[in-house]
Amino acid sequence: MNAISSTSIATASSMAPANSAVDKQKAEIESMAANFEAIFVRQMLSTMRDSSLGEGLFDNQGMEQFRDMQDAKIAESMAQRGVFGIAQLLTRHLENNDV
Repeated sequence: MNAISSTSIATASSMAPANSAVDKQKAEIESMAANFEAIFVRQMLSTMRDSSLGEGLFDNQGMEQFRDMQDAKIAESMAQRGVFGIAQLLTRHLENNDV
């Protein structure tokens, strides 16, 4: 009975580093994909703002800078929630291709 226990413990301990490496790679892929989605959404928001047909009452360089910061935070938030699903698709693609 002790031999089985020590064998299973040895097997579990030898598999732990391999699993942690796979988990680390998966976390890196997910982080990279979320960052890509955030950049994509930020560009989309920026393009939408640039296509405005008129100037607002408070439009100036300072407001533009704050809108850019707001767009960046909104994009990060949307990417973390997976609103568009771009990060999920990219993660699935990269994991299937063993990058």
